[in-house]
Amino acid sequence: MECGDLVYDQVARVVGEFRGPAGPYVMLRPVGGGREWQAHPDDLRPATPSERLSAGVRVANGRAARALAPHAPVPDLSGPPAPVPHCLECALLAEQRRAARVRFDGSAESDANVLLRRHLDGDHA
Repeated sequence: MECGDLVYDQVARVVGEFRGPAGPYVMLRPVGGGREWQAHPDDLRPATPSERLSAGVRVANGRAARALAPHAPVPDLSGPPAPVPHCLECALLAEQRRAARVRFDGSAESDANVLLRRHLDGDHA
């Protein structure tokens, strides 16, 4: 096997690109890139033409899906989060933030903002 050859890992049941030896094992990586894994050389065989084609199509479909996927909206982080009226947890977190400001404790104020944002995203999304 040479670097770049496509092989079929019979244990993982996936086509991988041969990267080189690593002790008693060999290193493979997914077709199209990704995290490498180790495989025993006895568990590998050359990939068939249909397995090569299938792996290439899977990579192309994944790229196309990522390109077409709607991007998540970027939250507005320009100012502190505003609590929702009549929500007890929002009021408690806003009070923690106010008390931290009075003490000039920027770390605690930032922590309260993070907790308030998490609460808003989770309970008021």
